[in-house]
Amino acid sequence: MTKKIFADLHNHTTASDGDFTSEQLLEWAKALGIKALGITDHDTLEGLKNAVLAGEKYNIEVIPGIEASIRFKRSFFTGTLHLLCYFKPARLLEDKFVKDFQNVLAQGRGEKLSRARIDEINKNFGPAGKIGLLKRNLTFKDISAFSHNATRRHFALALRRNFGIIDADIINTIIGNNSPAYLPSGIKLKDMSRFIRENNVLAVLAHPAAGSFTGKGHYKEVLPPIEIVEQILPDFINAGIRGLEVYYPGHIKEHQELMKSWAKKYHLLITGGSDCHDGKERPLGVSGISEPEYLTFKESLE
Repeated sequence: MTKKIFADLHNHTTASDGDFTSEQLLEWAKALGIKALGITDHDTLEGLKNAVLAGEKYNIEVIPGIEASIRFKRSFFTGTLHLLCYFKPARLLEDKFVKDFQNVLAQGRGEKLSRARIDEINKNFGPAGKIGLLKRNLTFKDISAFSHNATRRHFALALRRNFGIIDADIINTIIGNNSPAYLPSGIKLKDMSRFIRENNVLAVLAHPAAGSFTGKGHYKEVLPPIEIVEQILPDFINAGIRGLEVYYPGHIKEHQELMKSWAKKYHLLITGGSDCHDGKERPLGVSGISEPEYLTFKESLE
């Protein structure tokens, strides 16, 4: 028997990388009979006020949130994991809450991330670094001349034009994923932990097993396998998360059962969502939670 989805708590709109506006998602959710919808764009609160208004129009309860990128640089894993951070709609009217949240999220992208990456490159490849490949230290001005929201391409351009490094292998040694200086996008867990505790944000570890998805399609995220996530899970527990996204299109039954055991062990909520981005490859309403599960979630949110 197919599980009846009462609430779908993980969805994206045009405010980040979704194909639909929040109103279009709410209209779609109405047609599917979904009663509660989480709007959780990547690292931004933009569009959430409109989503709440659209929910009132379609008589669907909107749970505002964001999907925050959390970066790790460990001996066994360098990369990004995601936290779904939920809060009550009324918080969107609190200027301090919104501004403080935006400031925390800003540390994971733009200038602050560029400066953190520059520090790592200099530490490893500057004149006084472990491997002296650069004739001088890289500066923020080197990168900002190309973009204030720099990507790897802009770092490569700076190395070519400002340092005369034309060998692609050397550039990749400095800025590639396997470089000792590689720093993924996202904010530090300790910074998010401080914010969620001080502001009573309900944080849920997103799609813990997506990196181990055995099927085809777009649900196998560029994430570590579940064995790596299990090693990091105690850090998330200590950081104050209160739930696990168990029901997800990229979670096979075996992984769902494993995560239910984690939830029981650590006294965590069970949540779920479709991770909707579009109408075909990652559609709305394919995963979520039942009404009793949602009532438990809502009680914790309150």
